[in-house]
Amino acid sequence: MKVNRIDHVSINVNDLSGAKAFFLDLGLEVHAEWELEGEQLDRIVGLKDVKTACVGLGMPGGQTWIELVKFVTPSDESDHQQPFANTLGIRHICFAVEDLEAIIAKLKVRGTEIFSEIEQYEESYKLCYVRGPEGIILELAEKLG
Repeated sequence: MKVNRIDHVSINVNDLSGAKAFFLDLGLEVHAEWELEGEQLDRIVGLKDVKTACVGLGMPGGQTWIELVKFVTPSDESDHQQPFANTLGIRHICFAVEDLEAIIAKLKVRGTEIFSEIEQYEESYKLCYVRGPEGIILELAEKLG
């Protein structure tokens, strides 16, 4: 028995089109879009009367997906809380990028919250944390050398 790879990471969002646009602008591409509902989905996710709209995004040629999911029903009416980098649980997704400065400049123009300025970690990476739509935290990492 072994784990072969991470297949996808699922992110629940209320504004599916806004989240999709954010990740497309970052350089991901749509691999699939679909809607699901029915008794089998209810059993799989442990909820009643589930209806979802989904977008699967990934890098060109990449295997791992980010799956954006909007629960049309039942919707989550709780107040969205903005997590911090030290909040317990799954906290961020890291993207390996090229030209971190250009990406951060582009995100700043669009009003994306930047946690800090770009920091160089030893001689290995330039790093920066940003907050995407609906509180999603991304770490952007440019490998040096």
